[in-house]
Amino acid sequence: MKYRLIGFICRTMLLFSFWAGAQENHIDWLSFEQLEDSLSVKPKRVFIDFYADWCAYCKKMDKAAFKDSKVISKLNSDYYAVKMNAETTDTIVFGGETFVNKQLRKKRNPTHDIPLLLASRENYPFSLPAIVVLNKKFEVTERYFEYLSPKQMLEALED
Repeated sequence: MKYRLIGFICRTMLLFSFWAGAQENHIDWLSFEQLEDSLSVKPKRVFIDFYADWCAYCKKMDKAAFKDSKVISKLNSDYYAVKMNAETTDTIVFGGETFVNKQLRKKRNPTHDIPLLLASRENYPFSLPAIVVLNKKFEVTERYFEYLSPKQMLEALED
């Protein structure tokens, strides 16, 4: 009985250490609803990654930059990170306003209102990948419309 208890405790500790280590290996992505709750508790910089399922560079960043341990650590410690499919059909309520995808029946790849609002550029059509960095006051400080390697991503997060 004593050995079974010791074995159980050892297995439990081993499983917990694997679980705790796994928690360090991913970005704690939030939805806009979760972001609003988090910002109300503690203001923090915000990192938003807009993507689409068909975007090859978005997928490449998922496999490289967003798997890099330094990028993961920086995002999880210094930012609220949001990942949003730019073509979602979801209705999102944020800041007391309702945002939808008004382009649903008008375009082949319809873009939701939120990425259009936060990641649009004058005289350029919306394009992916699109990364938006906001300060603690929820003001846009940087926008990136290209693939960022892990090194470039870290540089962007340091600014």
